[in-house]
Amino acid sequence: MRACGNLNELPESLPAFIYVSMSDTAKQTSRLMALANPTRFLEIAGAILPWLSCAALFVLAAGLWLAFAAPEDYQQGITVRIMYIHVPFAWLAMFCYGLMALSALGTLVWRHPLADVSLKAAAPIGAVFTALALATGSIWGKPMWGTWWVWDARLTSVFVLFLMYLGIIALTRALDEPTRAARAAAILTLVGFINIPIIKFSVDWWNTLHQPASVFRFDGPTIHPSLLWPLLISALGFTLLFITLHLMAMRTEIWRRRVGTMRRLSARAAEGQAS
Repeated sequence: MRACGNLNELPESLPAFIYVSMSDTAKQTSRLMALANPTRFLEIAGAILPWLSCAALFVLAAGLWLAFAAPEDYQQGITVRIMYIHVPFAWLAMFCYGLMALSALGTLVWRHPLADVSLKAAAPIGAVFTALALATGSIWGKPMWGTWWVWDARLTSVFVLFLMYLGIIALTRALDEPTRAARAAAILTLVGFINIPIIKFSVDWWNTLHQPASVFRFDGPTIHPSLLWPLLISALGFTLLFITLHLMAMRTEIWRRRVGTMRRLSARAAEGQAS
């Protein structure tokens, strides 16, 4: 059988389902390529952002209202309410870095044109969420542990995560050549991903002041539903907020790169005319 250049050249003897399968695959590929187009992404993000922003504000307001209406903990009292912002901050600090690791793979493996944009846009947001997690954790830890900070495994690994965010931000801004900066940031991100499972399982591997996992467990959450549901809704609200901020930052980064390209082209044209 000779090789076929396109779907129109397929032999008539092939079953019909092969035609349908290859046609569906071609359509899915074209859709993915359309999403990879920065111009198409700007159009889609611009249409989604208003609705996503409203949803984030609504869910976040509902989660915080439920958090203040939730009962106090029998041991921690009213100080337990900081959990409804501290835990989402910590979750999103790790989630954001996981997203950056996927973006790094997109840059190095799949050469996706928006992967580097996603990584660079997510880094400052992840750094802010990590800093907020450290700050709220210290505020929560003072009345519970009697100290603002201890160098236990969980706190130290989260602090290392914060330093990783700062290092990636500095690296992307230090290199002027976009391709080199994208590859270097992607490699550093993937190397630093080893810290994510260390953060997650540090309370199980070492003796720390933090309690073990109480929400995502094989035997089910150990938190009472009256405290669990406000926490989950708050986490959903902050997650929607993160997605909103990330899309906005990606749009800003795309426009910044386009403006930079236009300036470079204008400078080259002016140099050509001058010579």
